[in-house]
Amino acid sequence: MRRREFLVIVGGTIAAAPIHVLAQQATRVARIGIIDNAPVWDHFRQGLRELGYVEGQSIAFEYRVANGKPERLVEVAGDLARLPVDVFVTYGTAAASRAAKSVTATIPIVMISVGDPVRSGLVPSFASPGGNITGLTILSPQETPKRLQLLREMSPSISRVAFLWNPNNASNLAQLEEIQSAAPKIGMQVLAVGARTLDELDSKLTTITKEHADALLMTGDPVHQLHIGMINDFLVKNRVPGMFLVRENVLAGGLMSYGASQPDLFRRGALYVHKILHGTKASELPIEQPTKFDLVINLKTAKALGIAIPPTLLARADEVIE
Repeated sequence: MRRREFLVIVGGTIAAAPIHVLAQQATRVARIGIIDNAPVWDHFRQGLRELGYVEGQSIAFEYRVANGKPERLVEVAGDLARLPVDVFVTYGTAAASRAAKSVTATIPIVMISVGDPVRSGLVPSFASPGGNITGLTILSPQETPKRLQLLREMSPSISRVAFLWNPNNASNLAQLEEIQSAAPKIGMQVLAVGARTLDELDSKLTTITKEHADALLMTGDPVHQLHIGMINDFLVKNRVPGMFLVRENVLAGGLMSYGASQPDLFRRGALYVHKILHGTKASELPIEQPTKFDLVINLKTAKALGIAIPPTLLARADEVIE
């Protein structure tokens, strides 16, 4: 073979190699790690589809189950990190985000619907989260006063409100401080009811009736969410109206919820993942607060409680369950 021909062949091979590599990169399937899949994740997957991702072709989901158990979270997070996944996506409690953060300092983590990530020690600030973690919080400063105002509008006689929270959840503490600050401004008193476990929850619920609370406000704490059916049964049995943070609690028999739109948060979470997969660093994406809020009312529960919801309040509801 002549030297000139050899150089042409070698040169052609070298030139073709980058194209081959680029083709592999273009068809590479990005892997997303999800702990404790639930129906609410459908909004996240839909958000990715709207951004052009096709499951099995450009994106894949790796699911692991911890069943809300803190002792399992680090184990399943470590399993996903070893695959490895390209992005962790966590939901709700700071515990899942903390578990993911404990097993990797390099894989990006997108939190969705988390409480207060600063108070929880996940990030140093909303504007500059730094490190490998970012996402969207479910909390907003104006949300707690609004929930109290809606309770008052539903029943002007409500003056003593019980607040069910988990002292082990730093985000819950932030919400307690907010409600303790907002309630006196509209002539309400707050009864703090802290429950860390199911046993505590069972006993502390009776405090609501013993202390003659007119209504109950709840957080989205995962320990309490696991037992939402029991909580709703207690409230209906004792004719105590409940105001919840998430729509799912009203679907499960609660009276009313006002809070950040979960579908909106999950679709925005999909956009965060999209940006990261296209090269944006998690540290460059500020923690976002909710911009869309939903009011949901359950008329069936209202009837069981003997409450007539004012027409003006019903007219403002985003969803009415009959």
